Amino acid sequence: MAIFKRPALKTTRKKRDIPQGLWQKCPGCSEVVHEIELVGNQRVCPHCDHHFAQSAKERIEHLLDPDTFVERDANLTSVDTLQFQGVATYKDRLKKYQDATGLTDAVLSGYGMIEGYKVAIAVMDFSFLAATMGSVVGERITRTIEFGTENRCPVIIVSASGGARMYEGMLSLMQMAKTSGALARHASQRLPYISVLTNPTTAGVMASFASLGDVILAEPKSMIGFAGPRVIKETTHQDLPERFQTAEFLEEHGLIDRIVHRKKLRAEIAEFICYFSTTQ
Repeated sequence: MAIFKRPALKTTRKKRDIPQGLWQKCPGCSEVVHEIELVGNQRVCPHCDHHFAQSAKERIEHLLDPDTFVERDANLTSVDTLQFQGVATYKDRLKKYQDATGLTDAVLSGYGMIEGYKVAIAVMDFSFLAATMGSVVGERITRTIEFGTENRCPVIIVSASGGARMYEGMLSLMQMAKTSGALARHASQRLPYISVLTNPTTAGVMASFASLGDVILAEPKSMIGFAGPRVIKETTHQDLPERFQTAEFLEEHGLIDRIVHRKKLRAEIAEFICYFSTTQ
């Protein structure tokens, strides 16, 4: 039995707070990368080249010539037509993601310059409700295409989406036909459309404007398809091929034209635009 009791030690030192999001663990190689290093490397892992998700604003900054982007249709906002009720209302979810991302919806659209060529551009942002396609997303993309047609300039759409937005029901599905119709009119004027697929691009977006490009580019190892591999396997009761629904698998089978590293994407797009401009 102890004669003396060990005194309780008290310290005034506070636990050091570590800012959230300062370090990112790479899903590809499990290395821990500092956020500053990721931002400077276009959110590509410096160890294994894994492509992290990139915001719409970051993509536009790296794709377009500096200070040339002009946003259009920024005042368009989604309406809760179906008065969707659940754990949180549709309006509550929109407000949450608007505050978190600084966007009014899941796509940033407008026009700018790439190597001196004027382009109409729309970039989807997966961090906003998984970039699901609602009426505002479809309308902005349609208006971007129509702007390109009216101004006789190429259209570039960078896609990333979980599919249709269930909160808007049939209004969401209607955007597939609307965007595709606008692209048909654009093509009838012999004007180019370059589609860029990123991780993931699925469902209604992939079944409409994302797969209609004159040139279809994709980032490495992106998941691309209509339904996910698990859903397809459970539906067909078949074992799926290795790398099924990856950009590499689709390139081998002719669905996409080229896989392009994010750092080379701007140069590749500029080269295609230059080629198209000399053949018109």
